[in-house]
Amino acid sequence: MPTLSATRLQRLLPPTPLARQLSFQSILFAVGQGVFLTGSAVFFTQIVGLSAAQVGLGLTVAGVVSFLFAVPMGKAADRIGPKRMWVFGAAAQAALYLAWPWIDGFVAFLAMMVVLELVGTAGGTGYGAYTLDVFPREERVRSQAFMRAALNIGFTLGALVGGLALAFDSNAVVRMVPLLTAAILAVNTLLITRLPDAEHDTVPAAKEQLINPGALRNKGFLALNTCDGVLSSNQVLLNVVIPLWLVQETDAPRVLLAWLFGTNTVMAVLLQVAAARGVDTVERSLRAARISASFFVLSCGIVLVTHDTIGWTTIALVWLGHVTVTGAELFQSAAHWGFMSELSDPDRRGEYQGAAHLGGTVGNVWAPAAYTFLAMEWGTPGWLLIAAIVVVATLGMGPSARAAERFLRADHSPRPGSTVDAPA
Repeated sequence: MPTLSATRLQRLLPPTPLARQLSFQSILFAVGQGVFLTGSAVFFTQIVGLSAAQVGLGLTVAGVVSFLFAVPMGKAADRIGPKRMWVFGAAAQAALYLAWPWIDGFVAFLAMMVVLELVGTAGGTGYGAYTLDVFPREERVRSQAFMRAALNIGFTLGALVGGLALAFDSNAVVRMVPLLTAAILAVNTLLITRLPDAEHDTVPAAKEQLINPGALRNKGFLALNTCDGVLSSNQVLLNVVIPLWLVQETDAPRVLLAWLFGTNTVMAVLLQVAAARGVDTVERSLRAARISASFFVLSCGIVLVTHDTIGWTTIALVWLGHVTVTGAELFQSAAHWGFMSELSDPDRRGEYQGAAHLGGTVGNVWAPAAYTFLAMEWGTPGWLLIAAIVVVATLGMGPSARAAERFLRADHSPRPGSTVDAPA
């Protein structure tokens, strides 16, 4: 009979050996990415020789290219198999990081960022389709929650390593950082190749299995993910608007920012699995989305009053506003995984990953500029308008999800050679 401590430990670990493998892989990937991201601003300006405006332009162009190629990459994942596409993306990323120390000037930087975004999109669609394909329906969301918690652990460790490299205050050390990232990502690629094949790696979707209308024809799914993209703009509040508000509109000390981000990381690691528990149907995914929206609106209401508070009251309220917007993040992630699990065509999971990326981008690409303007220029009315935008988007999710279900039921008739049942 297991001891009480052993039982508690088991609850903290992913539920299956495969989920544990994927969680470890998530940590390794995030460490590699986190090492580079922590010092990327220094690397781009001091090593590549760019201005801040050039860095921003390069990132924007790369993001547009990723947006345009999301669905084609997803279709490719369906044809060649999700794990194969994931391996290709991971290996290509590792190889590209080896080239970073020799990138010089804006043109080379732009080309590198575009290619990195393309292979990242390829790997991401393969990864997303793989995790849906390889887990039984009842394990998908919970396993993804563990993997998301693992990513947060990895990014934290990567940031510590990257910060250590920056502490040397040496361009020679900074130039070595992408090589370390490349080495970690190469090991990550090796781990991916050793994972078991998913169903559509063994039997990739054939042309006759793809006769039904594609993901872009599923208007309900696109609308749902656009609304979900609005809900995911909690990240804009978390990482942009609240920090700017704290610095410019409150009397809270700037050192509080470190505590805020630390709180977010700890909550994401410890509470993501709990937030995702039981989210295994469309209805429960909608419920998680409504909880996320409630936290989002509550955060807006709490933060807006800190313009007129002082001292410890301001500190406590800003911290509470950050806690509530983290709650919005946790439940929105759970809802998104539930929607993807239940509303993706089983033979087009890669394509549906790409379509979800399109919808999500449309839903939140405008948020950094809009939310910053509304909060910083309009004050209380602006915060209330941000909350209203989120409420309207959440109200649209129910009808959109039902439309997506109807589309799949109407157009997912049995096909010769189909290996996976249609969504329930």
